[in-house]
Amino acid sequence: MSVENWSETVLLAELNDDPGFSDDLGAVIEQVQANNQLDVVLNFTGVNYLNSSNIAKLLRLRKIQISNGRQLRLCAVNTHVWGLFLVTGLDKVFTFFDDVSIGLASIQLDQK
Repeated sequence: MSVENWSETVLLAELNDDPGFSDDLGAVIEQVQANNQLDVVLNFTGVNYLNSSNIAKLLRLRKIQISNGRQLRLCAVNTHVWGLFLVTGLDKVFTFFDDVSIGLASIQLDQK
């Protein structure tokens, strides 16, 4: 996983398939709990499937971000994973963007 502070208030994480996904997302959760002023952009380019544990961690991260008044963006979700979000109804819960640059730009626009 690659996690970088894209700016002082934006964390960009490139996620991988499990078992790395759980570890990657766990590290992101730890960082946002340590610094509650971070918006998060998750790059799903390397993710080809999700399991229930992955979804639970995503929902936990979303809850943390909402309680902190911060943004969470999911970007570059492939067709198979997108189908899972649709079937579970989570397409209405998370905010999605086709690519990372657009997700990052949307956070910058929301900060103004």
